[in-house]
Amino acid sequence: MKKRYLLIILILALILITNGCINNNSINGANAETVKCISEKSTIYVSATCTACAAQKKIFGSQFENLNSVDCAEEAQKCLEAGISRVPTWIINGEKIVGLKSIDELKELTGC
Repeated sequence: MKKRYLLIILILALILITNGCINNNSINGANAETVKCISEKSTIYVSATCTACAAQKKIFGSQFENLNSVDCAEEAQKCLEAGISRVPTWIINGEKIVGLKSIDELKELTGC
């Protein structure tokens, strides 16, 4: 009887883990095609110590690595040259847009 319950728990855990991985790749509409379009039209400036930046990364899930991003903690000179004073900051069509943005907002801002 214990083996049966253990097997059921194991199967449920695998389902939850698999579901989490699949959803992480397209969370909030951040599929590869959308991210590619946003990436071609923008740059995001972040910092490892910024909680809003962490939330922005979470919105994109594993697709965040496909964005044009600059970590101001690691590349401070690039951020200074771009005039970045707060993070997260998106630069879209030469315009600075400060703050956490949803996928829908970014799609509208970039025309994706």
